[in-house]
Amino acid sequence: MKLKFFLFALLGVMATAQAQNSGTVSGKITEKSNNAPISYATVSIKDNGKVVSGVNTDDNGDFSIKNLALKNYTIEIQYIGFRKYIGSVILSDTKKEAIVKVSLEEEATQLKGVNIVSERSTIEQKIDRKVITVGKDLTTAGASASDIMNNIPAVNVDQDGKLSLRGNDNVRVLIDGRPSTIDPAQLLKQIPSTSIKKIELITNPSAKYNPEGMSGIINIILHKNANTGFNGSYSGGITFGETAKYNQSLDLNYKTGKVNFFGNVGQNFGTYYNDGFIRRENPETTQKIDVTNENDSYLYKIGMDYLIDDRNTLSVYTNQNKSNGKGFVNTTVDYSKVPASEIATVFQKSTYTGPDQVGTYNLAYKHIFKKEGHTLDVEANYSDNKETQNASFDTQETIKTGNTSQNVIYDDYIKGGRKLSTVNVDYVNPLNDKTTLEAGAEARITKTDNDYITGNTLAPLPVSNYTYDTDIYSAYVTFGQKYKKFSYQLGARFESYKVVANLNNGLKKFDDDYITLYPSAYLTYNLNEKNTLQLSYSRRVDRPSLEQTKPIREFSTPLVTSLGNQELRPQFTNSVEVNYTKTLEKGSFTTGVFVRSINDQISRILSPDNTDPTGNKQILTYTNYDNNTSYGFEVSFNYKITKWWDISPSIDFSSINQQGVVFEYDPVKQTSSPLERKITVGAFNARMNSNFKANKRLSFLLFGFYRGGVDGLQNNSKEMYKIDMGSRYTLLDNKMNISLRFNDVFNTMKYAFDSNYPYAHTGEFTWESQTVYLGLTYNFGGAKIKNLQRKQREDNTSKSGGGMF
Repeated sequence: MKLKFFLFALLGVMATAQAQNSGTVSGKITEKSNNAPISYATVSIKDNGKVVSGVNTDDNGDFSIKNLALKNYTIEIQYIGFRKYIGSVILSDTKKEAIVKVSLEEEATQLKGVNIVSERSTIEQKIDRKVITVGKDLTTAGASASDIMNNIPAVNVDQDGKLSLRGNDNVRVLIDGRPSTIDPAQLLKQIPSTSIKKIELITNPSAKYNPEGMSGIINIILHKNANTGFNGSYSGGITFGETAKYNQSLDLNYKTGKVNFFGNVGQNFGTYYNDGFIRRENPETTQKIDVTNENDSYLYKIGMDYLIDDRNTLSVYTNQNKSNGKGFVNTTVDYSKVPASEIATVFQKSTYTGPDQVGTYNLAYKHIFKKEGHTLDVEANYSDNKETQNASFDTQETIKTGNTSQNVIYDDYIKGGRKLSTVNVDYVNPLNDKTTLEAGAEARITKTDNDYITGNTLAPLPVSNYTYDTDIYSAYVTFGQKYKKFSYQLGARFESYKVVANLNNGLKKFDDDYITLYPSAYLTYNLNEKNTLQLSYSRRVDRPSLEQTKPIREFSTPLVTSLGNQELRPQFTNSVEVNYTKTLEKGSFTTGVFVRSINDQISRILSPDNTDPTGNKQILTYTNYDNNTSYGFEVSFNYKITKWWDISPSIDFSSINQQGVVFEYDPVKQTSSPLERKITVGAFNARMNSNFKANKRLSFLLFGFYRGGVDGLQNNSKEMYKIDMGSRYTLLDNKMNISLRFNDVFNTMKYAFDSNYPYAHTGEFTWESQTVYLGLTYNFGGAKIKNLQRKQREDNTSKSGGGMF
C-alpha cells in the first residue's frame, strides 16, 4: 500500500511539474453569418509547419488543447464549406493560456437577411450520424425533398416515393427531429427542396432516440431564420413530363424584440402516370396495369418563439396538411391463350378518391442553466390525422362463347382516424469538460379508428370497424466521457409497449404487452486531427404499423388483393457499425461497415387466394420470416478538384441472409403448396455527383445513378440506372436562383422483375422518370442578424434530447 501511495504521489508531482511548464490553447468556433457554433471543426497547432497537436471542436463549438510547450505557434482551423483560418498564438511564462475565438466565413457569398446556401453540398461523419449539408447543387435536383433523396448516399426512392436506407425500407423519417403522421412518401413531396438545410442519416441511433426503424433514421432539417426584421423567400417550379406538374412555397419570418414569428405555405399539384405489365408463363396470361394519379396538396405552418429572458424560451406552432388525390387504375387481364378458361379478357376500371387531412400542434419550453450546455427541454405534441378513401370497381368480363360480356360493380369506403399524443422531457448536464450526462422520458399514445363498407351500391354489406391502439412509455439515460483522443458514450432505453387490435368489437382481437431494454454504445478514437475511427452498437425494433395489420382491403385488381396481417410480431434488430472518416484539405472521405442480426423479420408475401376456385387470384399481405443476418458497407467521397470542378462519388452494398416460406404452384394438380427457401440477397448502389462552375453566376451539374439487380426471396429485380444533367444561374446579388434540370436523359429507368413463386411470371413497370424541371428561388427582406438563444431545432446532436423522437 505504501508503494502504491508513493507511486501515485510521484505521478502527481510529475504531472504538476509538467503543467507548470506547459500551456493551453482553448476557444470557440462559430459561423460568421449567424454566430452558431460549429461542431467537429478541425483545430491544428503547428510549429514551423509541423503539426504538434490537434483536436475537433465539440457539439458547442468549443475546444481545448493542453500540455503545449511555452513558445510561439501557428493555429489552423478548417471546416468543410468554410474558409480556412490561419492565425498565431503565443505561450510564455507570463501567458500560459491563450483563448481563441474565431468566426468562420462560408465559401459562398455572404448575404444578410436570407438563408445562406453553399454552392456545393458537403458530407461529414459525426459521432452517431452522417450529415449532408444541402447546397445549391442538390436543390437543382428537383422541386421537392423526394426528388433529391436519390442523390444522397445510401438512400433510395422507388417509383412510388417510398424511401429505403442501405437497401432496407424499415427507416424512420423525421422533420426537424419530429415524427409526423403523414405518410413519408407523401410528406417528402410536400417539402420544397430549397427549404432543406441538412439531411442527417442516423444509421445506428443511440438510446436517446426512439428505437423504431431497423435501418435507422433520416432526419430532414429545414432552414430557420433568426434575423431581426422581416425576411422571406419564395420558390416555385414546373416539372415537364407527360403533363406539367407545379409546385410553389413561401417562407416568411418576422423578428421583433423578444418575439419571433415564422410561417410557410406550400402547394404541389399535377397528374402523374405509371404503367406496366405482369406476364404469367403457364398457363400464359398477361395483366396490364395503367395508373393515373391526380394530386393536389397543401402544407402550411405557422408559429412563434417567445424569449422570456436569456435563459427561458417558449415556442408554439401548428402544421396543417391537406391533400385531395384521385387515382385511376385500369387493369386488363388476357386469358385468350388459356384453353380451359371460359373468360377471354377481364377489364377492371377502378377509381380511388378522398381527402386526407393532418393537423399537428406543438408546445415547447426550454431552460438554459448558468453552466454552458446545461439544458432542460419539455415538449408536448398532438397530431390528428383524418383520411377517407372512396374506391369504386367496375369489372367487365368478356366470355369466349358468343363473345358476350358481364359486369360486376362494387364499392369500398374507408374512413380512418389516427390521433398521436406525445409528451417528453429531456435533460442534458455536462458534469465537467470531459463528461456529459443526458436523460429523458416520454409518453406516446396512439389511437386509431377505421370504418370499412363494401358491396354493391344497392346492397352494401354491414360496416366493419377496426381499431389499433398503442401506449408507449419510455425513459433513457446516456453517459459519455472524453480522454484526449478517445471518447465513449453508453446508453440504455427502457420501454413499456402495449398494443390492442380489435376487429368488429371483439370478433377478432389481438393484444401484446411487454417491457424491453434497448442498449447502445459508441467508441470514438481520433488517430490524429484528420483521421477518426468509430465503433457503435444499438438494439432497435420495427413494430407492425396500422397499414400492415389492418385486415381490410387497401386495393384490388382482378388477380391481386392487398390485406394486412393482424397477428404480425415486432421485428428486433441488433446492429454493429465501424466507421472511418478522413478530412482532406479539399474534401473528405468516409467509409463504414455494418452487421445486423434480425429476429422475426417483417416482409411482404404473395400467396394463393383460398377463396378463389380457379387458383388464379392471390393475396398480397405481410408475414414474419425467421431470424436473418445482414451486413454491408458504404464509401463516400467529397473532393474539390479545382476551383471550378468538384465531385462526390459514393457506393454502398448490403447483403441479407433470408429464410422464409413462399408458395409454389403445380400446374398439373392446379394446387399451391408452401416451400421453405434460404437465400442470400445482395444489393449494390453507386452514385456520382459532379459540379462545374463556369463563372460566379453560372454552374452545371452531372449526376449518374446505378442500382444493381437483386435476387430476392420471392422476386428477382433487374438493374436500374440513369443520368441527369442540370444548370443553375444566380442573379440580383445572389437573391435569385434559376435552376434547370433534365432527369433521366436517356430514359433508361424502369423496374423489371421475374419470379417463380407462386408461379413463373415476369413484369415491368415504368413511370415519368424522364422529365425537365425548371425552378426559381427568390430571397427578400433583410436586417442585421441578431443571435436568438432559443430551442434549437436545427442540430439534434446535443441540443435536442431523444425523448421527442
